[in-house]
Amino acid sequence: MALLKTLRHFFPQFNQWLDQLPDTRYQPMVVYDQKFLLWWGLLLFCCKLGSRRQLDYALRDTETAVLDNVNQLAATTQETLPVHKTLDHFLGHVGPVPLAQLRSRCLRRLIRLRVLDAGRLLGRLVVAVDGSGFVVFHQPHCAHCLTMQATAATVYLHPVLEAKLVDPRGLALSMGTEFIENPGVDAGGRSAALTWTDYEQIKQDCELTAWARLASQLKEQFPQTALCISGDSLYGCGPAIRLCQQNGWSFVFTFKAGRTPALWQDFQGLLQLCPQNALRVRQPDGLQQLYRWVEALDYSDDQGRTYRLNGLLCEETTDNQTRTFAWLTDLPLKEHTVIGIAEKGGRNRWKIENEGFNIQKNSGLNLEHAYSWDPQNLKSFYYLLQVAHLLLQLWEKGSPLRQLARQRGGNVVTVFGSLLNLSRRLLDWLRYFVIPPELFEPHWAVHCQVRLDGS
Repeated sequence: MALLKTLRHFFPQFNQWLDQLPDTRYQPMVVYDQKFLLWWGLLLFCCKLGSRRQLDYALRDTETAVLDNVNQLAATTQETLPVHKTLDHFLGHVGPVPLAQLRSRCLRRLIRLRVLDAGRLLGRLVVAVDGSGFVVFHQPHCAHCLTMQATAATVYLHPVLEAKLVDPRGLALSMGTEFIENPGVDAGGRSAALTWTDYEQIKQDCELTAWARLASQLKEQFPQTALCISGDSLYGCGPAIRLCQQNGWSFVFTFKAGRTPALWQDFQGLLQLCPQNALRVRQPDGLQQLYRWVEALDYSDDQGRTYRLNGLLCEETTDNQTRTFAWLTDLPLKEHTVIGIAEKGGRNRWKIENEGFNIQKNSGLNLEHAYSWDPQNLKSFYYLLQVAHLLLQLWEKGSPLRQLARQRGGNVVTVFGSLLNLSRRLLDWLRYFVIPPELFEPHWAVHCQVRLDGS
């Protein structure tokens, strides 16, 4: 019920959005309503079943309340439950692009409701950009595979570049996706085999090329939204910075000597000439932080284009050990801004890895599983997973679930134990409890209030 409250509060028109997605099936032969099948697919991920076939074993049971509950969720009147192949066939008639637009529509709704304002950095929403492995095949899959020779075996990869809106409360919401496909093709049009060393050498070029496509996608979907792009040292170069400037975005990129040696040397020299640009902070746990910064660093890229950048350095000392972090940014560096820029713009980037990729790969969502063999359907399942993960994060951080945990004498972690356990409870709820019809009445959604966890 906590999930339903969260969904009805944030997305009261969700079923209408599902109904507006394209469906190229031959309608006189259609048995299952598209809203029903889309909910069927979302529950595959919300319940963390791990594979498409598990739909037949965990949810396709006529002796349980699943059919009634999915009908209530989708506002449909289906008389039977589909098999898992029906979902794969249906997504082939929807296509990945509409599902990506559904994800963007959900995110735009949250932005308009100002749900994510707590994560703004100097008025900008922070978007972390990073690449990750998606699926790996040990036999030829499609012409778009990145082919790599590892020892005696050849593997076929589908990497992906993600932009996730990150929030200090632990949210990492997918905002844009660009699939990194087949960067090497031989004269015959076949994918060229690459060694692991070759892949590491071209990885940066592939990711930066994909970043240009992803930036265009983000600007198209969120044209008026003020963004701050957060990325690792790969993005601390002319092409990535220029894309941010062209789109009117700010940026905070990891600053490393090996990426831009001359700029790093200038930065280190100017730090000695600006002793007044320093701020010391002592945290309650004894951690000591020294922030130092330089504004107006001149940088020229390999195309001869010039930029005026700011450099921020943070030295952390604890137990006689010192760690150093540094970032490049166009945001103003002052005593009252450096901590926010370092924390929200710099460190917050790790949420795309921890709360983003790691959760999606290891908490039951099973991102690296091939939910379909068809290349386009594979992308459709990827976007469906992103929508489901967005709903799950709002549910996990929302006040209804926290209130339920308090009623049971603890917090979400002590009561449920893990995110996987939460999804198992959701599966049990769908199987053994019928959703009260009154929860779907319009006036109930009006009075339903949800606040995200700020702890």
